[in-house]
Amino acid sequence: MTTLIVGFCPCVSMTARLANSFNIQCKSSLVALPIKKKRTCWSSLQAQEQSQAPINVSVDEERDEYEHNAQQPENGTLKYVKDGEDATSTSQNSELTATTMTKEVMNSIKLLKNAAKTRKVATLEVLSALRVVRNAKLNAQNFLHTLGGDESPGRTWMLIFTAQGRSGKGFYFPITAVQRFDASAMRIENGIYLGPIGCLTFEGRFSWKKRILAFIFESLNLKFGPLGPIKINLAKEEDKNRIPVTKDPFFIWFYVDEEIAVAQGRGGGTALWCRCTRVT
Repeated sequence: MTTLIVGFCPCVSMTARLANSFNIQCKSSLVALPIKKKRTCWSSLQAQEQSQAPINVSVDEERDEYEHNAQQPENGTLKYVKDGEDATSTSQNSELTATTMTKEVMNSIKLLKNAAKTRKVATLEVLSALRVVRNAKLNAQNFLHTLGGDESPGRTWMLIFTAQGRSGKGFYFPITAVQRFDASAMRIENGIYLGPIGCLTFEGRFSWKKRILAFIFESLNLKFGPLGPIKINLAKEEDKNRIPVTKDPFFIWFYVDEEIAVAQGRGGGTALWCRCTRVT
């Protein structure tokens, strides 16, 4: 097993090399998947220019902040404030960005939506927009419902872009990688899809606390061309009845709406997803 990329999926590096050898690329507008399935990205909006500052990631600090700080606000009405305006409340000691959205954040979200649709926004601009959204600490009250829907099988999201922790580097993900979150059943599925060649999917369960989604994979499914799927049990005896916690793989979600999602994985990388739909 190779290193996790933003906590997404083991064997991604191996699969990426295989995909590149067949010149397979992920396209955000329309992606063909095996078994007569294809996914369509829903993102659309104009790009905005951003500064070129890299993402400075400390995943342990982020996790500890959201997991242990009971005073972190998780409700309230999202509102717009002008840049430089003092929107702090005198009645409560809460962060400005917990319940407000500045013009800079709004422009960054628009840029990320354009990047998800076109994959043509410059890498440094995407990195800067991810940094702005990450640092905003926006209200996460509705993130889980938006991410996983209110009924099974949940909602699916295509991986578009990954930023590599403190390195200040990032790239558009070159192959079709899709995650499914089912908020009703608290289930997760990670998949790498290589068209007629086959697919690799991991399935398991997750827990949610504030904006942290921790998960445990229970099975691996392999499909090669017309063969399979072959199911491999990954569940450990000691993990069967316990709730996933932050010693397991996890994501910290910074933004989720009906089109895109931004989160940081346990390894410190930040990723951008685009909501997609399965068509049979």
